[in-house]
Amino acid sequence: MGVLNVTPDSFSDGNDFFECEAAVERGIQMESEGCDIIDVGGESTRPGAEPVSAEQELQRVIPVIEKLRAEVNVPISIDTSKSEVAGAALDAGALIINDVTAGRADEEMLPLAATRKSALVLMHMQGEPRTMQKNPYYGDVVREVADFFRQRYSRALECGVDPMRLAFDPGIGFGKTLEHNLSLLKNIDQLRVNDRPLIVGVSRKSFLGKLAGSDEMRDRITPTVALTSILRERGADILRVHDVKENVAALRTVEGVS
Repeated sequence: MGVLNVTPDSFSDGNDFFECEAAVERGIQMESEGCDIIDVGGESTRPGAEPVSAEQELQRVIPVIEKLRAEVNVPISIDTSKSEVAGAALDAGALIINDVTAGRADEEMLPLAATRKSALVLMHMQGEPRTMQKNPYYGDVVREVADFFRQRYSRALECGVDPMRLAFDPGIGFGKTLEHNLSLLKNIDQLRVNDRPLIVGVSRKSFLGKLAGSDEMRDRITPTVALTSILRERGADILRVHDVKENVAALRTVEGVS
């Protein structure tokens, strides 16, 4: 899954693809580099990020999705927690909703996914982007995230979502310390719910800089590639990344010798 942030303030590539044409060109490039899904987002969810209105989000993402749909063959997902934005994105050609709040921020999100028969990614996050990294606490992070997945799975089915259209994301870095992130990654096999796919995003995240001993964003690419390769071996089904070319090459190599 290739990350396409149409935002001025995302943590690793804010403003790089804020203009529509630049975003579309990057989406086309990601498909050529081997990504299977293009994930378009119009609101930053980095720690401390301020929310944006649905109107702002729509202005950012809908022109990009419309133009991309005419240019690429891979599915497009919309990274949003607002049902209004998700519905418009589906109308524009998106097939997947990727909700970092797992449908908790907008009670219409799960019914929308059910009615529109879209695929739906439900992510775990403690708190909200503005506050999530202020002293996150868990008794047992692996058990609590797995329990959360089971609860949201049941809630989605109550709302009429087809279980075969669900996937889950442990939300690495979303309300979690370095130790929490590592525990989840080491025990990724314990997070699977009802045999549904696991999506994991570690790309360029700050905890990689801590592990690698560098604060430079460019120095997080190699650790990302190493970790996505390990996660494929441990059972992650979809890897959400910024640097598609490098990660695809690594994953193909891993799969070639597996």
